Amino acid sequence: MPQPSPSRRTFLKTSAAAGAALTAPGFLRARNANEKLNIAIIGAGGRGAANLNGVAGENIVALCDVSTAAVEKVAAVHKSARKFADFRKVFDHVKDFDAVVVSTCEHTHAFATLLALQHGKHVYCEKPLTHNIAEARIIREAAAKTKLATQMGTQIHAEDNYRRVVELIQTGAIGPVREVHVWVNRAWGFQSAEDAKANKDIYVTERPKDDVKPPADLDWNLWLGPVADRPFSPIYVPGPKWYRWWDFGNGTMSDLGSHWNDLPFWALKLKAPTAVEASGPKPHPEIAPASMQATYEFPARGEMPAVKMTWHQGSYRPPQWTEKKIPQWGSGVLFVGDKGMLLSEYFKHVLLPEKQFAEFVRPKPFIEKSRGHYAEWIHACKTGAPTTCNFEYAGWLTESNHLGNVAFRAGKRLEWDAVKMKATNCPEADAFIHREYRKGWKLA
Repeated sequence: MPQPSPSRRTFLKTSAAAGAALTAPGFLRARNANEKLNIAIIGAGGRGAANLNGVAGENIVALCDVSTAAVEKVAAVHKSARKFADFRKVFDHVKDFDAVVVSTCEHTHAFATLLALQHGKHVYCEKPLTHNIAEARIIREAAAKTKLATQMGTQIHAEDNYRRVVELIQTGAIGPVREVHVWVNRAWGFQSAEDAKANKDIYVTERPKDDVKPPADLDWNLWLGPVADRPFSPIYVPGPKWYRWWDFGNGTMSDLGSHWNDLPFWALKLKAPTAVEASGPKPHPEIAPASMQATYEFPARGEMPAVKMTWHQGSYRPPQWTEKKIPQWGSGVLFVGDKGMLLSEYFKHVLLPEKQFAEFVRPKPFIEKSRGHYAEWIHACKTGAPTTCNFEYAGWLTESNHLGNVAFRAGKRLEWDAVKMKATNCPEADAFIHREYRKGWKLA
């Protein structure tokens, strides 16, 4: 990927203590908490428009999207912002900006994000952080070398409910947790025509071969980015149609796993599993499954014991749900402890059995209330304060989510060596950990 020269790299000072230069020549310009950031928006339609609204109180200096219609729509509000189709040109032609919001499709997240980090820009990246495990590792390690403010777009992380659940788990309300179940009722992906209709999904069984002309406003070549050339089809766009295809997304695990697996990752201080096993229908070579399960084995962490976490999507549910031992919520996270259970969704939770916890005295809240997911990142950009979904945390979460899909596609239980980023018992899994990029695209 073409790289702008170091002379064009400008930096924002993230704290009074961060006076030294970070990843390139030069020093960060000090900015107080009341001074506005100059932000470039990469991906302006769909989630991009929502994320733009989240930072609209700052100075929006650049708008970039492969769809000119998406750019023009938001440019009507942000009239002084420069307009682009290719995000690489933002870094070539826009000077003196501080931060980037990345909301492209999943298969280009890592490219825009790494380029921003290399140019000393704070980054907010929509979930999932990257398209695969290798990319997540690259982004996490690149961010660790800087003092830049980073945040993955898992907005639910900022809600009070997640904070209260984390406090209950970490103060031992249900005792040591050795089992977790996460389930989501979305069933999008490869499935029968009947199931697709029932699940309000697109029915597709193979890659379209017809050469359809792209919409006039869409640069199809740029939309493909690092993915090998193929004819345009309305089966891929607009989003979230693309997320069903392995080349562009990774299905429900990658998408909703960023939200739902976030809670056990935070509460139980999880990082890398040591083994993963998945089950479901026969894997399709190009389309992610509508329904699947994946069970992760995590080692002990300090005083926390080893834990098994099982992901259930589509038609799958945990045994406690099917046996009606817990409320049958459509989606949820169930922590099973030695002294009870805790069931949570995005905005509510309950300790179980309820009679057992009728007189339970909850711990005093100790996790600070969030300013808001976007506001937290903006504050961090200006002051150097920490973010809670920074790329260190989000990198591990993203790797784990992708690993469930790797196990599903490989069709084997994986013994996982996180340091070497390899399934030691399954060399064929390598094909799903990395991916080949087409000419002109390189993540380095």
